[in-house]
Amino acid sequence: MDVTVTPLPGLGTQQDFITASGHRVGVITYRDGRLELIVSAGEDPDKVAASVGLTGEETSALANLLGAPQLVSQLTKQQREVTGITTWQLPVAAGSPYDGRSLGETEMRTRTSVSIVAVVRGGTAHPSPGPDFEFAGGDLVVVVGTADGLRAAGEVLDKG
Repeated sequence: MDVTVTPLPGLGTQQDFITASGHRVGVITYRDGRLELIVSAGEDPDKVAASVGLTGEETSALANLLGAPQLVSQLTKQQREVTGITTWQLPVAAGSPYDGRSLGETEMRTRTSVSIVAVVRGGTAHPSPGPDFEFAGGDLVVVVGTADGLRAAGEVLDKG
């Protein structure tokens, strides 16, 4: 997918791409920090059909709505290409020994040889969580490793 970056002198920049249906979808980032989501008319990719100004919080929410499923999908696709490596989502149940505790306390990599690549909480992806990231009941932990490692990681999250 080709993303075009266009400087808008005195305003900011526009980043966009053209969809398979011929619509241009993009974001204008203004110099003052404002963001605007734009969509072009199908018949004329240079004519804006709709634009929506977004706050920082709204931008983050939209990015998470679009990013969380894409992150898991991309990891699943990539793992198919590597023999012996699997990507899986493991739940942190309410009442898990790690509900309210940090990723570092699990010693997951040392104990199971799996890597935690993201945590999905309430539809929001938290990619590459650090050791101080605190788990909460209902989290889905995206892990990459061998089948044995994934089983062991599930046991760690479930039983400690």
